[in-house]
Amino acid sequence: MSEGQVVRKTKTPATIESLRADFEALGVQKGMVLLVHSSLSAMGWVCGGAVAVIMALQEVLGETGTLVMPTHSTDLSDPSQWENPPVPESWWQTIRETMPAYDPDLTPTRSMGKIAETFRKKKGVFRSMHPQSSFCASGPQASFIIDRHSLAYSLGENSPLARIYDLNGFVLLLGVGHSRNTSIHLAEYRANIPTKRVVQERAPISQAGSKTWTTFEDIEVDDSDLDRIGEDFLRSEAGKAVRRGKVGIADCQLIPQPAMVDFAVDWLEKNR
Repeated sequence: MSEGQVVRKTKTPATIESLRADFEALGVQKGMVLLVHSSLSAMGWVCGGAVAVIMALQEVLGETGTLVMPTHSTDLSDPSQWENPPVPESWWQTIRETMPAYDPDLTPTRSMGKIAETFRKKKGVFRSMHPQSSFCASGPQASFIIDRHSLAYSLGENSPLARIYDLNGFVLLLGVGHSRNTSIHLAEYRANIPTKRVVQERAPISQAGSKTWTTFEDIEVDDSDLDRIGEDFLRSEAGKAVRRGKVGIADCQLIPQPAMVDFAVDWLEKNR
């Protein structure tokens, strides 16, 4: 969406102060561990853009709170698997030979939005070492969440998602739906479902100062029913704990992550 379109759908500009009030009204509190999935344009026109959103979030969470965002870079993968868009097979070897290795400070996000891309560059923010499925975090629990993110099974038990679960963290869907809710993928790893499939992934990483393509196992995640899972969760008894409201003009949900993951495990085992 263009900036002009965002301006036209906005009645009153959002500011750091108004965003802070909106986050507090939604239920964001000091000391929370908060995983944010976001769309800046969904919020309407924000004075200061992504920077203002991050500042407002960190002010509400305070020094004892921890802010987490996904910083995936799925383009650091073997070109033979690319679909959006695919590239000619004649390019594959050139891409394998010349693609830079993952660098947590330099590698940009892909399809994560302006807020996450801005947050990952902020001083004091730490990013995990996974070349495709990294997360970044700032706050007292950042190291616990980010460190030891395993290469294999990237959204499973040795991922930041599992550490957020351990900390009884929350998910904030900021202008986005459950199709962007990566915590449901943790449930996919945990659920006993017959359709679960292990796949081989490849990515360029740096080892001893030189680039190498490494192969690792992962679960093939399925995004097709995430919105349905989210809707059923909201209708469930556990879903009554979800806080819903507006930040700017964006529809938002503040979700207890462990309750949602536990619900999704049960849902997947019954429906997939």
